[in-house]
Amino acid sequence: MSKTYYSNSHEYVRVEDGVATVGITSFAQSQLGDIVFVEIPETGTALNKGDEAAVVESVKAASELYAPLSGELTAANDALVANPALANEDPEGEGWFFKLSIKDEGDLAELMDQSQYEAFVKESE
Repeated sequence: MSKTYYSNSHEYVRVEDGVATVGITSFAQSQLGDIVFVEIPETGTALNKGDEAAVVESVKAASELYAPLSGELTAANDALVANPALANEDPEGEGWFFKLSIKDEGDLAELMDQSQYEAFVKESE
């Protein structure tokens, strides 16, 4: 069973069996517009919570995706790199960016659940 968490910089973290799948939320995607380029670090890269973890470029702007947790990058979504539009079509599904092995599960306590994130987005609109 998986559980999804959200950061205040609009990344989602879907945790299943100690592995976190990370991507941008649907809200972030809607703010960026058409995504045209994605850069993801190599598998094996160690990331600390808050590190710049990936680059996203859209027709509107370039942006960074930050590591919402500390851990080691175990998989990069090569399909997304080849076809950045996946982040527009299915940001919280096939448009995921990378997977991390979680270094400290305590980091999860600092993230929001879905209802907290929805309230956070509503306040920022």
